[in-house]
Amino acid sequence: MSDSLPQRKASRLLSRVLHTYWRFSRGMTLGVRAVVLDGQNRVFLIRHTYVSGWHLPGGGVETGETALEALERELREEACIAMDEPPALAGVFFNRRASRRDHVLVYLIRRFTVLAVKKPDREIAEAGFFPLDRLPEGTTAATRNRLAEILEGRVPSPDW
Repeated sequence: MSDSLPQRKASRLLSRVLHTYWRFSRGMTLGVRAVVLDGQNRVFLIRHTYVSGWHLPGGGVETGETALEALERELREEACIAMDEPPALAGVFFNRRASRRDHVLVYLIRRFTVLAVKKPDREIAEAGFFPLDRLPEGTTAATRNRLAEILEGRVPSPDW
């Protein structure tokens, strides 16, 4: 599925407007991301329609929502994945690129159910499992860093 250039530009603009609103309307923003690893040592990654690169699935924690509720919601929306057991918190990171108030919780998930194959939609252009030694071109530095910290024992950075 391929969106037109005007649709992608409108989506990017909407994303920027909403992020700017969130920056000034909230004291602190909190996000969640998931490192979903299958039995073949592959990680689930997504490519958004409105920002470049391959990312770990996740998103913002909404008002009145716990971090785990947000994680569950984002996994269902972005990956069509349901957690089969509580995830392990792998780290808390300051995302100064997003704002001076943004933090991201990263969870490790090894037991899960794939509910359906994730099809492209307005938010997700592509999604799937990738071998850790053959991540797709364009996998973000933050994604690569989190994987190295969690899976290779690299000293975690405090920053996203």
